[in-house]
Amino acid sequence: MTSAFEALLPSTERALFHRIAVAQSEGRAPSLVGGVAREGRMVWFGGRSCVDGHAPDAETQYRIGSITKVFTAVLVMRLRDEGLIALDDPLEKHLEGTGVGEVTIAQLLGHSAGLAAETPSPWWERTPGTTRPELADVLGERPMVHPAGRVHHYSNPGYTLLGSLVEAVRGVPWEEALRVEVLEPLGLGRTTAQPVAPHAGGWAVHPWADVMMPEPAHDLGLMAPAGQLWSTVGDLCRFAVFLAEGDDRVLCRASVEEMRVPAVPPAAGDGQGGYGLGLQLLRGGDRTLVGHTGSLPGFVACLWVSAADGLAAVALANATSGPLTAAVAADLVRIVAEAEPRIPEPWRPLPEAEVDEELLALTGPWYWGTYAYGLRIGAGRGLVLEPLRGAGRRASFRALPEGGWIGLDGYYQGETLRVVRRPDGSVSHLDLGSFVFTREPYEQGDAVPGGVDEAGWRGL
Repeated sequence: MTSAFEALLPSTERALFHRIAVAQSEGRAPSLVGGVAREGRMVWFGGRSCVDGHAPDAETQYRIGSITKVFTAVLVMRLRDEGLIALDDPLEKHLEGTGVGEVTIAQLLGHSAGLAAETPSPWWERTPGTTRPELADVLGERPMVHPAGRVHHYSNPGYTLLGSLVEAVRGVPWEEALRVEVLEPLGLGRTTAQPVAPHAGGWAVHPWADVMMPEPAHDLGLMAPAGQLWSTVGDLCRFAVFLAEGDDRVLCRASVEEMRVPAVPPAAGDGQGGYGLGLQLLRGGDRTLVGHTGSLPGFVACLWVSAADGLAAVALANATSGPLTAAVAADLVRIVAEAEPRIPEPWRPLPEAEVDEELLALTGPWYWGTYAYGLRIGAGRGLVLEPLRGAGRRASFRALPEGGWIGLDGYYQGETLRVVRRPDGSVSHLDLGSFVFTREPYEQGDAVPGGVDEAGWRGL
């Protein structure tokens, strides 16, 4: 069914354009572009340029810097989903001779491997990749600056290792694997390792004068998986939809959602909300944004997704510094979310196949001690447990093929919920990670750990 609200309101469009116009002007960027995707498609684009009549469009390429890391992480997650690697595998199992092979693939994805933030001198972003022809040149003599797994420490060389891991397992160059496995299936024809016209040139704007000079745009060689790509607002909006919904041709929804779960807490003072598996997390108020920022000499970029709002936004500029694209993209999401809140899907009954009498019999109130909870059926024969009064631990559960349910979020994430039955087959209680939930609070004869006082409930 076509919605009458697919297009943005004129007032919303004006607010969005005003935001990028202010960002381009105050950030002193030669050009700045922004876009918004809603419910699976791009619904707005805007661009500003210092050259009258030559504003870039949604298919103009900009260099996206570390947004490239998200693409590399998707390739690694594909290897995991195919059973070719495990996230807890040490790097050495699949890529030998690095000298840091004890770090795990998950630690590299989440920047907790303890590797240095940058390569040894000279500055890798402004020098050709041929300066570092081997992994040893990328890692240097002191590749580890923290114990593995202890702290979040952003590492560009870590993603070089992940790109080399992809090449070692696939047997093809990183760029080829990316094109065949991600870019082509998702229709990202304007995302490339080398610039393809029309593309913006990268500029450095003088900090104290309104003058500028061109920045170099080197091929990064081995460092490409950390920051090589060029892309467009149109392609990044399509990629953002994938990060929100998944696509079975590339990664299923469950694997994409796994990437959005914090792998490690944020570093002290970084102002972020943690880091997932290749995705930055940003929390502000009631909204959580996932995506990534990016920068290389001459360019700054950001992509944010708010899955709860059904929104994503992209901001790209061709200046080394000045425009705060992370703030701009976050504001684009906020403007639409506040002006045009998401319209919920209509309520519909569950499919007949997902409901049976045994499942229905489990619904309703349950008690952990004296805490009251309600259990209801979710999609796909899942369950939702939530407090009925006061504070408590809410959790969703996915049905397991062998029986029982696995926790998907909150305190009970990864914990197993199972039904315990009496010898006659009737339900005795629910066991959730050893916690007992009974139909009545501390009922005599129930399986309450420690037993129940024989005198029962009493008044003062």
